[in-house]
Amino acid sequence: MAAELQAYRDQRHALWAGQALAEVEAGLNAALEAAKAVLRVSTEAMHQAQAQATRSQEALRQSGLQLEQLRGAQATAQSQLAAWLADFNAQHPSPDGAPALSVAALQSLHEISPQRLLDERKALQQLEQSLTSAQAVLDQQQRTQAEHDAAKPGPEEVDALQVSLTQTTQAMDALTEAASALKIEIAQDDERLTKSESLRAEIERQTATARVWAQLSELIGSADGKKFRNFAQQLTLDILLDYGNRQLQSLTRRYRLQRIKDSLGLLVVDQDMGDEVRSVHSLSGGESFLVSLALALGLASLSSHRVRVESLFIDEGFGSLDAESLRVAMDALDNLQAQGRKVGVISHVAEMTERIGTRVQVLRQAGGVSRVLVA
Repeated sequence: MAAELQAYRDQRHALWAGQALAEVEAGLNAALEAAKAVLRVSTEAMHQAQAQATRSQEALRQSGLQLEQLRGAQATAQSQLAAWLADFNAQHPSPDGAPALSVAALQSLHEISPQRLLDERKALQQLEQSLTSAQAVLDQQQRTQAEHDAAKPGPEEVDALQVSLTQTTQAMDALTEAASALKIEIAQDDERLTKSESLRAEIERQTATARVWAQLSELIGSADGKKFRNFAQQLTLDILLDYGNRQLQSLTRRYRLQRIKDSLGLLVVDQDMGDEVRSVHSLSGGESFLVSLALALGLASLSSHRVRVESLFIDEGFGSLDAESLRVAMDALDNLQAQGRKVGVISHVAEMTERIGTRVQVLRQAGGVSRVLVA
């Protein structure tokens, strides 16, 4: 029994070259897995080859079908070509009885280049257009001829036209004579114009002068002289307002006077109210006194030109002023006196005596006698 066991061991040793059982088993398993992988790859390759073979067979079958269809189409085309050639030759017989067009001749025609065909087609189109235009011209000429033939006068109309022609000729002769007479008159008129050249120049000169006076008359002229008078008064008033505004600036800087356009009326500009333009009637009593005083001083400057007016006498005008207006007026007079001017005031207002340093009083006495007192 031991000998038999030893014999088996020697056989195993010889068979596996002394390798352990686990190593042998692992090697076999690895070889088995490799064989399985090769089997899978071979199987997939076989399936792909079978699918490719199937597709190739289907493509071969389709190609066979297409070939049959092309052969059938070829046969149909050949039969149609033969029928067309027969019909063409029948419609276009040649003098010698030979076919006008054969398959070889048709093939030679197909060998013509596309550019040549295009050129031939263009030339044919041009010929067709020319033919159409010529036909249209011919039709128009034929219609014109028909209308002319329809309108051709008869023998009676010819006699009437002859009479009308005679009358027209006579009228033309009369017009020719009248034109000759007019030409003679024109020549005589040109001669008169030449002789009156100096007179026409004088007329033009006088016309230009009259135009200037007419424009001047339009601006400032009128039959009674009112327009020119108003124009001159407006100019004078503008100068007076210039002098008056200078005086008014020294009395009060609030107001400035201006003339109403195309009028002798006055407006006052309130410079403390954003140059608001107001009527002079909107001024208070004291403001009206200042404006009147400024105009009076301006009038004095206007009349005396460059001579300074050193003395000013005011007669009354204070009785209608209220206390505030009276104060404004007296302030203005004090301002004038401070400028070196002599100011004399004639007034019956008792409140003014307090502001006047030097007074000349006229005292009434009995028996109609008055006494002058300087205080």
